[in-house]
Amino acid sequence: MTTIRHSLLVAVVAGMLFSGCATDTGRKTAVGAGIGAAVGAIIGNQSGEAKKGALLGAGVGGLIGAGVGKAKEAKEKEAAKPKE
Repeated sequence: MTTIRHSLLVAVVAGMLFSGCATDTGRKTAVGAGIGAAVGAIIGNQSGEAKKGALLGAGVGGLIGAGVGKAKEAKEKEAAKPKE
């Protein structure tokens, strides 16, 4: 149980560090990494590898969050273009 708490604490701290990003992509990446780390730690705990699960979850969640953020920014940029 202590390992899960430690992993979640690391995920929360990492999320706080990256949440100061000015772009939507940066925020989505941080949120994705935090959620991924939490889920990864919980799933990894079932197999006795909470730390590895948290790291893998943070990586995958961060990539997904970055993709979502970039897609949203591209959509907003397209919507802001003047129509001819």
